[in-house]
Amino acid sequence: MAHTGENDRTGGTAGAGRPEGKVAGLLLAAGGGRRLGGRPKALLDHRGRPLVEHAAGVLRDGGCGPVHIVLGAAADAVRERADLAGYTTSVNPDWAQGMGSSLRVGLAALAGSGADAVVVSLVDQPGIGAAAVARVVAAYEGRDSLAAAAYGGRRGHPALFGAARWADIAASAEGDRGARDYLRRHAAAITLVECGDVAEAYDIDTPEDLRRLE
Repeated sequence: MAHTGENDRTGGTAGAGRPEGKVAGLLLAAGGGRRLGGRPKALLDHRGRPLVEHAAGVLRDGGCGPVHIVLGAAADAVRERADLAGYTTSVNPDWAQGMGSSLRVGLAALAGSGADAVVVSLVDQPGIGAAAVARVVAAYEGRDSLAAAAYGGRRGHPALFGAARWADIAASAEGDRGARDYLRRHAAAITLVECGDVAEAYDIDTPEDLRRLE
C-alpha cells in the first residue's frame, strides 16, 4: 500500500482522521564499523558532531518521542563525546552479534514507555532526514501498524512497528537481519511510504562512503 502526496510533507489533510498515537523513536547505533577499520559509526564526524547526535535529532525532529538510542561498540566514548541529553540510552553487550540483538534491546527498553508504535532508524544513514521520518510517523493507524519508507518503491528505513507487533518482531530478530524476516513474512500488511523525493537511503559502510559525511 503506497502512502504519498504533497500533504504528507506539509502536515495537511493527509493525516485527517488518523488515530492519534504516541510514536517513539529507536536509533540503532551499536555497530563497531568493522569495514571502517573498527571506527564505531556512532562516533563518525558529521557536521562537526558525532553522527549519533545527528541521527537521534532526525527522529526527534520528525515527530518521535521518546527517542531511545541503543549503543554498543565504544559506548562509554559515545556517551562522553556525544550530547545525548533528552534521549534515553541502553547498551547492547552483544552488539557484535548484529543488528537483531540491538533491535531486541531497544524494543525491550521501550516496552514500558506507553508508546503505541516505534519508528526504527539506523545511525549510518545520514541521507535520511526528519521529512522522511515525519512521513513514516504519519502512516501510524493503530497499535497493529506496519509501515516503512520506500525509495522508488523499494522498502527501506526508517520503519514503523505498532506495539502489538513488538514481541513477535523481537522473537524473530537475529544476526544482522533485524526485522527483515518478519517484514518479509508480513509484506502484505506493510504501508510503503515513498520518501525518495526527500531522502537518500545510502549507508556509511566503507572508507569510500565517508565522503558522504559533511
